[in-house]
Formats: sequence, structure tokens, C-alpha cells
Amino acid sequence: MSSPVAFSHYAKAQSDYQIPLLAGNNAFLGDLFSSDKTNPEKPISAGLYRLEKGEPLTYTYKYDEMKIILEGDFTISDETGQKVEATKGDVFFFPSGSTITFTTSDYGLAFYCGQRKHSDF
Repeated sequence: MSSPVAFSHYAKAQSDYQIPLLAGNNAFLGDLFSSDKTNPEKPISAGLYRLEKGEPLTYTYKYDEMKIILEGDFTISDETGQKVEATKGDVFFFPSGSTITFTTSDYGLAFYCGQRKHSDF
């Protein structure tokens, strides 16, 4: 019989977590959790992404990822010409190999979950 496994809880993460700077002076991304130590063959990482008004962030995904917009707005576009004005509650799937550009009129905050190890962004 296997031992019970506990879940993880990150209280008030959306409001208290200081998201590390990713690029430029306006793009922030930070993993809250990554399973790469407990499940290295099928890692999954999740955290928060914040973009403030300023330069766009263009990113090419090397893994599948989903985002849900929590606050603010994003303009999200890809190389196919698809463009969406994203707001709170919108959910996105970015397949591995897609190149996505993010901009915002003021700021946007999203929760993401990706099929990658902690250090792969």
C-alpha cells in the first residue's frame, strides 16, 4: 500500500508573491511550483506572469502551456496573424513551437501552467 501524498498550498500568492523580472523592465514571471524533482519525466510548472505597459514580450514556447488571465488586459498575437484582446477570465493554450507576442494597455496578470522543468523558461 502506498503512503498518502500531501498537496501544496500557496496562500495569497496572487496578491503577495513578488514576481521576478523576466525581460526588459516590464515583464515578470515566476514559478510558484514545479514538479521536476518529484516527477522528472513529466514535469509541470505553474506560476504568475505580469506584464506592465511598455515594450512587448515575444516568446517562443519550447513546451505546451496554458494561461488564464486574472487581472488587467493583454493583446496576444502569434505568427499566423491571430490576435486577441484578452481580459479577465480568458484562457489560452500555447502549443510547443508557437511564437507569441504579449502587450498590454496598462498591465496584465496571468496564472500559467506549463509542461516544463523549473529552469526551462
